[in-house]
Amino acid sequence: MKKALTIAGSDSGGGAGIQADLKTFAAHGVFGMSVITAVTAQNTLGVLAVQDILPEIIAKQIEAIFEDLGADAVKVGMVSQPQTIRVIATGLRKYAPPLVVVDPVMVSKSGYHLLQPEAELVLVQELLPLATVVTPNIPEAEAIIGRSIVTFADMEEAARVIHAMGPQHVLLKGGHRADDATDILFDGHRFVRFEAPRVPTKNTHGTGCTLSSAIAANLARGLSVEQAVGAAKRYITVAIEHALPIGKGVGPTHHFYELYQKAGLLDE
Repeated sequence: MKKALTIAGSDSGGGAGIQADLKTFAAHGVFGMSVITAVTAQNTLGVLAVQDILPEIIAKQIEAIFEDLGADAVKVGMVSQPQTIRVIATGLRKYAPPLVVVDPVMVSKSGYHLLQPEAELVLVQELLPLATVVTPNIPEAEAIIGRSIVTFADMEEAARVIHAMGPQHVLLKGGHRADDATDILFDGHRFVRFEAPRVPTKNTHGTGCTLSSAIAANLARGLSVEQAVGAAKRYITVAIEHALPIGKGVGPTHHFYELYQKAGLLDE
């Protein structure tokens, strides 16, 4: 069985972060492992508090995984502190996993800043050059390049700028655009668009985490980057279409909808 590692924060509500990543890995038939960078107190209404894990503990978690289990692909999510980012980058350089997906998580859906401003530059300098794929949404890309993104031409130019920072591929997600949910993938030479209709639901908690971990799982299973992104896009679209109306706020997506459908569990 292929193995995927998520390096991210824990979401007590279960819809994003480590919890969403491990559910996504399981849904793709990949053995999931985790390195927890922070513990968040959050639910569908928002983030109440964050406690960062000590850098030395993060380093030991990375060591524990790679000295024994290894990983076919790694997904990096919430990394709020500069020292956390440096420890992760050091571990990735040391153990050199073949495939790395970086999801530059900066702000939660409720508006909580998960990445400290002083950590943004460190993330760009330390993690982007190690990424097989980096998956910013439009607000994250705007923060990285320091300018607004409105049109598809803006998205393409932003992808070029971010690609020049070192990642092999840039997947710029268009879900924040008003008219559709088209993403663009750039490999330094050509653009590929991944189109999907906008799903009329407020329950989109954890979509970025889920998409990036689905890409990592598909890469671990041997798909090309373009194939992995396409399959992940289809997976997250179904998960959003059948999102769960759980909680009083922004509910989670359904990570196991197709599996539950095949098992006849949806009516239970």
